[in-house]
Amino acid sequence: MGVIMPVRSHTPVLLGETINALAVQPGGRYIDCTLGGGGHAAAILEKSAPGGQLLGIDADPVALQIAGERLTIYGSSILLLNDNFVNLKSICARYDFAPVHGILFDLGLSSLQLDGDERGFSFQREAPLDMRFNPSQEVTAADIINTYPEKELAQMIWTYGEEHHSRQIAHRIVQERPINTTSHLVRVIQQATGGGRERIHPATRTFQALRIAVNQELEHLESALKQAVELLGAGGRLVIISYHSLEDRIVKQFMQREAKDCICPPATITCVCGHRASLRIITKKVTVPSLTEVRTNPRSRSAKLRAAERIMTPDLPHYHAGKLNHSPPALRQYGQNLALTVMVRETFSPLQFNIFDTVLWGG
Repeated sequence: MGVIMPVRSHTPVLLGETINALAVQPGGRYIDCTLGGGGHAAAILEKSAPGGQLLGIDADPVALQIAGERLTIYGSSILLLNDNFVNLKSICARYDFAPVHGILFDLGLSSLQLDGDERGFSFQREAPLDMRFNPSQEVTAADIINTYPEKELAQMIWTYGEEHHSRQIAHRIVQERPINTTSHLVRVIQQATGGGRERIHPATRTFQALRIAVNQELEHLESALKQAVELLGAGGRLVIISYHSLEDRIVKQFMQREAKDCICPPATITCVCGHRASLRIITKKVTVPSLTEVRTNPRSRSAKLRAAERIMTPDLPHYHAGKLNHSPPALRQYGQNLALTVMVRETFSPLQFNIFDTVLWGG
C-alpha cells in the first residue's frame, strides 16, 4: 500500500489547554496514546524538561514515522511504539512505564490522514475504501460495504454515524455493489439522500461510521480508559479530546462513573457494588476551542476536552505522582512492584493482599 506524504503540517488541537489539564511538570512521565503528528508530544516534552519522559503510541505506522522524525531531537526521553492503545496496560508492563503523571488521548483524525493519505479516510479525496489505521488489520471499509447484509449495514451506519438516512443509504449500497472507492461511495450516498440540505456533507456520517467500525474505535476506547486509570499515580491526570458525540458520551460517562463511590442502581437500598471512586473530575464544564483557534484551524471546531485526576484508593500502590524518584533504577523498580502488586491482588485473598501490600510499599 502506497502512502502520499502530507501536504501540510499537523496542527495540535487545544494545545495550551491540554498542557494545563495534564499539569505537566519537570521530570514527569507521560503517555500520548494517539501520537499523530507529534504536536502534543513535543509540547509535553518541552514542558517536562529537564528529565521528562514520554511514551508515544499510534496504531498508524505512517503517523508514527512522521512524528518520530519530528521528535528525534528528544533522544532517549521518548519511546515510540506502533501499537493500539487498547493494549495500553501490557505495553506499560513490557517497558516498565508505570506509574505515570499523565495520559493523553487525542481521538481525532490528523491532517496527515485527511489531506495526505490514500486510505480513504476523507470523502473529499479519491482513494480505495480502506480506512485501516494499521495495514496489518484484516477488515477494510470495502469489506464491510461489500459483504454486510443490508440490515447490519444500516444498523452500523446508524449506530456509529447517527445517520438518519441509514436505511436508505444501506439499501442503495447493496444495489450498487461492488463499491471500492471513496468517490463511488459518495455518489451512492448522495443518490440515497437526495444530495442533502444539511450543514454538513451528506457522506460525513457514513464515512465516520465506517472508520469507527473498521478500527473498533469505541470498543477500544472503553477498554483503554479503564487501563489508563490503573496506570496513573495519585494526582496523575487523564485528558481526552474527542470530536463527535459517541466518543464524548463514552468519556463523560466513564469519568462520572469513576468519580463516584457507589454505582448501584438508584433503587438499591444498600450498596452491593463495592465500587470506590478513582477519579476527581477537573473539567466540570467541557473545554472547547476558542473562536481564534477555530478560525486558524477549522477542524478543531468539534473538539471537546475532558480531564480528571487520579485519587487515592485502597487498591492504589503507595506512591504519589508528584513525588516519584525519576532515576532509571527507581522507575524500573516501581514498574516491577506495580506489576507484582497487580498479580498478587488478582491471585490472593484481600487479607493476604493487604499484608503483601504493606510489606512491599511500606504502607
